[in-house]
Amino acid sequence: MSNDVFVITEHMDGKFSDVSFELVGKARELASALGGQAVAVVVGGGVNPNVFASDSTIHVDDAALSQFNPEAYGKVIEALVKEKSPRVVMFGWTVTGMDLAAWLSARTGAPCAAYVKDVRVEGSSLVVSCQAYGGKLTAEVAPEGRSGAEMAIVACLAGSFPAEAGQGSTAATVIASPVDLSGLKMKFIEMVKPAGGDVDITAQTKLVSVGRGIGGKENIELAEELAQKLGAVVSASRPVVDAGWLPRTRQVGKSGLKVKPKLYLMLGISGAPEHLEGMKSAELIIAINTDKKAPIFNVAHYGATADLFEVAEAMLELL
Repeated sequence: MSNDVFVITEHMDGKFSDVSFELVGKARELASALGGQAVAVVVGGGVNPNVFASDSTIHVDDAALSQFNPEAYGKVIEALVKEKSPRVVMFGWTVTGMDLAAWLSARTGAPCAAYVKDVRVEGSSLVVSCQAYGGKLTAEVAPEGRSGAEMAIVACLAGSFPAEAGQGSTAATVIASPVDLSGLKMKFIEMVKPAGGDVDITAQTKLVSVGRGIGGKENIELAEELAQKLGAVVSASRPVVDAGWLPRTRQVGKSGLKVKPKLYLMLGISGAPEHLEGMKSAELIIAINTDKKAPIFNVAHYGATADLFEVAEAMLELL
C-alpha cells in the first residue's frame, strides 16, 4: 500500500465543483504528512483536467463515462484504487459522493467516514472529525482496517477547506477505462434540470430565507413582507420546500441552489451542512433562531437567539 491520497473529483456541464478543489488542497496537506502524493482523479470527458494543484492527475476518459453513471464510475474508481492502493480516498459528501463512497467501501471492505468536517494525521494515524445531527455533534474517529493500516475512505462536507489551495495547473495523464464498461445494468437516460421559476434567487443581492422554524405556510407572508421592505426576495431551506410552502426554485442548499448575496437574513434555520453549502459565501449572514446551540451561529456574522416572529415584527416596525 502506498501513502498516496486520492481525490475523486466531480464535474458537471464542463465545470468542476468547488469541493473538488477543496479536497485537492487538503489532500496535499495529508499526503505531505503521510509521505505520499496527492492524486486528483478525473472520471469522464468534457472538462479540462489540468486545473488542480495536485502532485499528479489521472484522467479516465471513455465514451461510457460521458455522463455520470454510478455503476460505471464506481467500477472505474474501484479498479483504480485496487491497482494503486492509496492510503486515503477522498470524496465530497455530495449526491455523487454518497453513491461512490458507499460503493467503494462495500466493494473493498475499507472503512468509510461520512459528514467529514476535518481530517488530519496524528503520528501514523488518520483522525477524522464527522458531524452528526445537523452539525450539533462532532465525533472524532480513526478509521482503520483489520491490519490497522488499510485504506480509509473519507467523504467531506463542501465548504470544509479553502478551495484556493487546490487550484493549479498540473498536467493530467489520460488513460483508458481500466475495466470493461460494456453490459452495464444501469444507463444514463437524461438530465432533468429544474424549470425556471418566478425569480432567480442566485441573482439577488438580498435574501430573506426561512426554515422549519417559520411554523407553517401561513407565516410565509410575514417573511415576504419583511423581504419587500428590505428590497429582498424570499428563499428557503429544504424542509420548507419539501412541505410545499415555497417552490423548489426558492431552495438554497446542496440539493437546491447556491447563492452569494450581499445580505442573507435567516429566520428559523438551524444551519444543517446541506444548507450551509448553498449560502456560505454570502457577504453578510444574519441568523435568528431560538436554539443558541444551532450550528448556524458558527458561521453567522450576527445572530439573535430570539423568537423569529418578534424580531421580524420589530424590524418591520423600524423599517
